Amino acid sequence: MASDSGFSVNGPDTLAQAVLYIAVGLAIASYGGYDYVQQTEAVRNSVEVDATITGLSIETDSGTSSNPGVEYEPTVEFEYTYNGTEYTGTKLYPANIEQSYETRSAAESAIESYEQGTQTTAYVSPSEPGDAFLKNKTSNAPLIAVGLGGLSTLLGTLSAAKKI
Repeated sequence: MASDSGFSVNGPDTLAQAVLYIAVGLAIASYGGYDYVQQTEAVRNSVEVDATITGLSIETDSGTSSNPGVEYEPTVEFEYTYNGTEYTGTKLYPANIEQSYETRSAAESAIESYEQGTQTTAYVSPSEPGDAFLKNKTSNAPLIAVGLGGLSTLLGTLSAAKKI
């Protein structure tokens, strides 16, 4: 059943579209893998610094037509000093892919231990002192990207195999 976009319910209609699915899937999976390795290294090499919480918020993303669900992204803004230089950070985890949550309450619980104006510990990778984070552990967001990219690659490959 084809739609106006050239895609069917069963996947891409043409070999070119299947190859595009494969390429996009590989790119997403590769970036997720790269980000996971980067955050693992950041956790391993991080040093503790004192930080002051300067802001808390939860951003709402209503999604897109292809992903209509609402997602909630908690943000904690904090200031810290490393080697005499002052910085401002906003990352909970060392990942470049921000962690998002399906419910507001889940996002609120991710930042419930922080309160504006209070002191906390942040973690800094000495090689990237302007990129501090508050939770010295890896997030699962890059692994989700690897999974979604792998799924897209698999579907594109299966579709391409049918077209050949």
